[in-house]
Amino acid sequence: MFIDSARFSVSSGKGGQGCSSFRREKFVVKGGPDGGDGGKGGDVYFLVDNNTDTLSNYKGRKVFRADNGKQGMASRMTGKSAEPLVLIVPPGTQVLDDDTGEVLHDLIHEGEKIQFIEGGKGGLGNVHFKNSRNQRPTYFQPGLPGETRNIRLELKLIADVGLVGYPNVGKSTLISTTSNANPEIANYEFTTLTPKLGVVEVGDYNSFVMADIPGIIDGAADGRGLGLEFLKHIERTKTLLFMIDVANYRTMIDQYRVLKEEVAKFSGELAGRNFAIALSKVDGYYGEDLDADIRQFIADIGLEVSGENELGFDKNYPYYVQDLTYNKFDNEKPFFVLPVSSVTRKNVKSITFALYKLLEQGK
Repeated sequence: MFIDSARFSVSSGKGGQGCSSFRREKFVVKGGPDGGDGGKGGDVYFLVDNNTDTLSNYKGRKVFRADNGKQGMASRMTGKSAEPLVLIVPPGTQVLDDDTGEVLHDLIHEGEKIQFIEGGKGGLGNVHFKNSRNQRPTYFQPGLPGETRNIRLELKLIADVGLVGYPNVGKSTLISTTSNANPEIANYEFTTLTPKLGVVEVGDYNSFVMADIPGIIDGAADGRGLGLEFLKHIERTKTLLFMIDVANYRTMIDQYRVLKEEVAKFSGELAGRNFAIALSKVDGYYGEDLDADIRQFIADIGLEVSGENELGFDKNYPYYVQDLTYNKFDNEKPFFVLPVSSVTRKNVKSITFALYKLLEQGK
């Protein structure tokens, strides 16, 4: 089950109390105090692990506690310190203070391990309190208490390319044909209820990660539909691929404008990422002139149809691609506008090479 948020309290362990003890041995007349110290309480750590991609381990759990340290013993023996509590999370997890909403840690890198709460220190045994005026101390220290924090975990997927589009525009079909992902595919809206990641192979040695995200609708940035459940998962994507359905009852330019507006309302930084446009379902077009409609869309966004490219785009359909031979990449324009069909595999292979080239522009 895909879980991308969890709320619970976490506590470090209490330190063990010191010991009050006196040495009692045959032939030792003045043994004196020998109570040992208490052990340290368990620390709490977060560990980032690539082998997990969900927060499902924390579903239904309200409290996580580290163990307490053991009590000190006679003969100056220190009590055993408690083992640390290690909370394993996937890359892209944010740790937030549930009381204030402050972001405490942003855990991104594989193998990253941070100490979140330190366990309580163990108390001193009575051996530490003897002196010339008090040679028989019975006093010892209790262990210091652990710390408790109320936290919220939020998972924001890390991907190279995030698919952005209305529900049922072909995002799941595209990621299933270009990568190793196996999302549910059906002919109704909101088939994808949870994000899916897929690794797209480009040639023999290169690859990138693509994220299939639940569909966006008008007002998503204000919480409509899946709202923020969708948008938070594209925050960490390096580039965006806007999926425009040519067979949709909405016009292509209307779809594009709404998607751009919702992304910009959610995050100005996200709206400034490099992007491209895929015109999906060209096999299902039922209008009068697909060629003219594509040309009109390219003109509506202020671009001109391209004549040549090095990425193997099918020339049976109009397309646009930035010419980087003599010009610098312009991140205010889409890198390409490409008609695709995942069913007939039209331009499917070409779009993977084009997306990889787009990713190179961000390096």
